[in-house]
Amino acid sequence: MKDLKVVFLGTPDFVKPIKDTLAKHFTLVDEVRELGSVDSLNEADLGVIAAYGHILTTSELNAPKYGCINIHPSLLPKYRGASPIQETILHGDKTTGISIIKMDEEVDHGPIIYTSEISLSGQDTFDNLSKKMFGQAATILPQIIEDFINGKIKPKEQDHTKATFCERLTRESGYFDIDNPPDPKTLDKMIRAYYPWPGVWTKWVGKIVKFLPSPRHPELVSGSKQIDSDFRQNDEKFLIQMEGKKAVSYKDFLNGYPNFPLMLNTHRLTSLSS
Repeated sequence: MKDLKVVFLGTPDFVKPIKDTLAKHFTLVDEVRELGSVDSLNEADLGVIAAYGHILTTSELNAPKYGCINIHPSLLPKYRGASPIQETILHGDKTTGISIIKMDEEVDHGPIIYTSEISLSGQDTFDNLSKKMFGQAATILPQIIEDFINGKIKPKEQDHTKATFCERLTRESGYFDIDNPPDPKTLDKMIRAYYPWPGVWTKWVGKIVKFLPSPRHPELVSGSKQIDSDFRQNDEKFLIQMEGKKAVSYKDFLNGYPNFPLMLNTHRLTSLSS
């Protein structure tokens, strides 16, 4: 189906595998990363959307011969909206998945063309999970598109009574009050869900203090057994960065700032890494 003319709309870098597979298997007439009206949809047989932060008009959705499909990183109708991957991590879900839908005028509302489940490790960050999900979607997308165009797939309406929604994130989404901090397990989920943006942060002595996944975090070490062993020994799941300073381990941070009020003692820190 190399002659199928496709327009791809996707903003972040982690959806690049989708663009690459479309360019390889079809005729990619346009790649749209900037938000706004998309005139090139009038030239397309199919619009493919992935993490594009702009709602298309009815005329834009209907412009391509076969309409527009959306690759959404959740098992719809769960987690419709702008931050499904973050919500998956924050809720501690054991599984998530990719949903490919035929788009309609409502957000993440259209009938389902395809779904695929993905198991979670319990240590995923937004950064690695987004790459994993859209990478997996890219491998199956050409066949799904071909089957959809040829009428081999009948889109199935979602069960709208089971829909859940997630909000668009802001810089404040990752903020917590240092005098009323989250419990260790919640903090761990926040750090993983909000990395690299908006990040988890608080304010102390008039400065911003950031919380980041440690390089020894299980999902950031590419399977290195030695580093994983070091991680388990040191219980360092995150780094702390004082404004204007380098990020350091929690232990080293407390050595430099012994009065820092977020005190995760040995028992609590162990529970954070369990």
